[in-house]
Amino acid sequence: MLSPILVVCVGNICRSPVGERLLSAKLKQRDVNIEVASAGISALVGRPADQTAAQVAKDHGILLTGHIARQFSRKIAADYALILVMEAGHKREIERTYPELSGKIMMFDQWTGKTGIADPYQRSPEFHRHVFQQIDAAATAWGDKLANAR
Repeated sequence: MLSPILVVCVGNICRSPVGERLLSAKLKQRDVNIEVASAGISALVGRPADQTAAQVAKDHGILLTGHIARQFSRKIAADYALILVMEAGHKREIERTYPELSGKIMMFDQWTGKTGIADPYQRSPEFHRHVFQQIDAAATAWGDKLANAR
């Protein structure tokens, strides 16, 4: 197995669980065996995935069943070789709090514009669908990069 990946957003109930499950699926499609997990920098600890995010994901064949939000920490981050964040502000916050992690943080949309993926929390289903498409495109790009890196 290649080095594990941690996907990070704020609450760990919308973007990062979707990113975790999508990236995991893209890697499996390419026979790349990498563990993917998620956490939040201000996690809604113990909560399941947001209902709207879960429904949009399900509509696209991705299940968020069993997801439980967890708080990002130095201890959790130590288990991952790559930390993918949804916004540049997340990267800055992690680097400010845990400077030793700076070398392993990249944007989730690194290969699809590197502009960040907006938070859909408490937004419309249409906005959630838009965010899902961005995460899907970024996960596809990461899947391609990691498959070619083998």
